[in-house]
Amino acid sequence: MNYILETIAFTIESCHQAQAAGVHRVELCDNPAEGGTTPSYGFIQAARKVLDIPLYPMIRPRGGNFLYSDDEFVCMKNDIKVCKNLGCDGVVLGILLKNATINKEQCSQLVHLAYPMGVTFHRAFDRVLDAPKALKDAIDMGCERILTSGQYPTALEGMAKLKTLVELAQGQIIIMPGSGVRANNILQLAKGTGAVEFHSSAQKKYPSLMEQHNPLFIENLQTTGIDVDEVTNMLDSLQNIDNMLKQ
Repeated sequence: MNYILETIAFTIESCHQAQAAGVHRVELCDNPAEGGTTPSYGFIQAARKVLDIPLYPMIRPRGGNFLYSDDEFVCMKNDIKVCKNLGCDGVVLGILLKNATINKEQCSQLVHLAYPMGVTFHRAFDRVLDAPKALKDAIDMGCERILTSGQYPTALEGMAKLKTLVELAQGQIIIMPGSGVRANNILQLAKGTGAVEFHSSAQKKYPSLMEQHNPLFIENLQTTGIDVDEVTNMLDSLQNIDNMLKQ
């Protein structure tokens, strides 16, 4: 059993750090304060040049809910075309209806447009009211995985639900736990859910390198990056499980 660790990259430096640390896949995002939105053309292009590992940009035109206007839907389609043209391996997306179900019609269009890129259905899944139905919808649409915390704020809290989702999926789609996944709980999550792919922001705040600043502005100009030590420890934990299973 080979475990997979995916991390978020909010900066091009994070892409370098993630790959050097041994991460298996990068979810590329902008705007960490909004939970991640679509990165710019230039950022995607630069990341693709830097990364040899799979690259999955976020397709999310704004923060907030996952109910989008027609204009926003057009933006999402155009952004998927950009990702395809730039040679990305997949995209991350999710659209809901007002009744907290998956917008199967629109999502299916996006999955079809993305092909042959893979599609991860993101944590919009955690906002649906009927998880088994949403799971079936994601399978029917052709998504390859679902990023979910088991419909709880963190994956550790949703561990029992994640285990159920893995069992319901029956290998037809990957259930990837995310939210609060860290080195101190990834082993517990792996054993408790049966999942083989994990998603972590592994966030670390890096101070500004500016040596001088305008004293009239009191700002926190930190950058959100990757905690390389945290990533290394998570990978070590997953490798230890693999080694134990092979013995």
